[in-house]
Amino acid sequence: MTSTRTESQGSHVAAAPSLSPAEHKQRMRRLLERLIGIAATEGNALLALRNGDEIFAAMLKSIRSAEHTVDMMTFVYWRGDIARQFAEALADRAQNGVRVRLLLDGFGSRQIERNLLDLMERAGVEVAWFRKPLYLTPFKQNHRCHRKVVVVDEETAFTGGVGIAEEWCGDARNEHEWRDTHVQVRGPAVDGIAAAFAQNWAECHDTLFDKRDRFSDHTREGDAVVQVVRGSASLGWQDMQTLLRVMIECSQERFRLATAYFAPDAYFIDLLCAAARRGVEVEILLPGPHTDKRVCQLAGQHFYEDLLDCGVRIFEYQPTMMHAKVITVDQVAALIGSTNFNRRSLDHDEEVMLAVLDEDFAATFNRHFDEDLQVSQQIEKGRWIRRSATRRLREAAVAPIRRFL
Repeated sequence: MTSTRTESQGSHVAAAPSLSPAEHKQRMRRLLERLIGIAATEGNALLALRNGDEIFAAMLKSIRSAEHTVDMMTFVYWRGDIARQFAEALADRAQNGVRVRLLLDGFGSRQIERNLLDLMERAGVEVAWFRKPLYLTPFKQNHRCHRKVVVVDEETAFTGGVGIAEEWCGDARNEHEWRDTHVQVRGPAVDGIAAAFAQNWAECHDTLFDKRDRFSDHTREGDAVVQVVRGSASLGWQDMQTLLRVMIECSQERFRLATAYFAPDAYFIDLLCAAARRGVEVEILLPGPHTDKRVCQLAGQHFYEDLLDCGVRIFEYQPTMMHAKVITVDQVAALIGSTNFNRRSLDHDEEVMLAVLDEDFAATFNRHFDEDLQVSQQIEKGRWIRRSATRRLREAAVAPIRRFL
């Protein structure tokens, strides 16, 4: 069993007791603004989108209605009918005078079909690649753009976990239809999502903006408070790590995590255990039998025994690949974006996450979580500690490469 530090060894600060929802949200907001240095925005409207049927329909509808600009970046752009639908929608807008920019990760999107690239480029879509492996040192090749962003007319944005591939189509009805979550955003937070695109586009293209960018002001669209947090690879402590630490330590009653890839270091395991020990109900929802990264699953399972000892409840999703990246804190806050709870997301990749302070939005994700638990299997401590020596050996074997998973 892996040893984690005791609560007294870490500098964990429990959330202040007996805070009202309004006080709780304000405390989290000021902590994040002060520690990350990015102001939260007010007046945002958010729409939670679950699984490909909802997500792709909303994104394509928005792209097809674009009048000025479309900026899109994705880690995965693979094959299938949905890949063609996006290519045709982007090409159509470019042919009709809309400025369309597409940023593809050089590693994650290497399977894109050449004829789709030709279709878009002939139509006038500006296609750029983030760090193609062929031209990189091994260090840079490990640093990938994992962000998923679409910004239309500077007014509507999308981000979350989905890639452009047939694996995400459908409604998680079977193992061929992955479970995932995205969000549509309108309001001032769109600027933060657009900045995530601009940051990576600037590395890959000479022209950062042109006359078709209007830089217009945002009107109030809703009531949600949103902070957009960007993560990038560098040495030392990062904003994404601060975001996760604040959310864990601020939790008073319940902390829920759904993630596709769970391979943190012992420090974050310790944070989760400390929360559980102070009475927070900590629940983790992970992929089950249909994971696409078995080695990453083994890395996370290495910590199951420590977490179960602390009272953390762990569930594995059964119907298909669980690819969502969602966190809820009590009844007041939610995180949604591209970041997994693993070393790769926190240390190596370009990521973007929305910290949303809104009871209604958090309630939606808590409802989704409850529904997902109905088709998940809980890991029972007694059964887990009796797992085979072979399984334990496999978990230990991946430990040396956990920081790259």
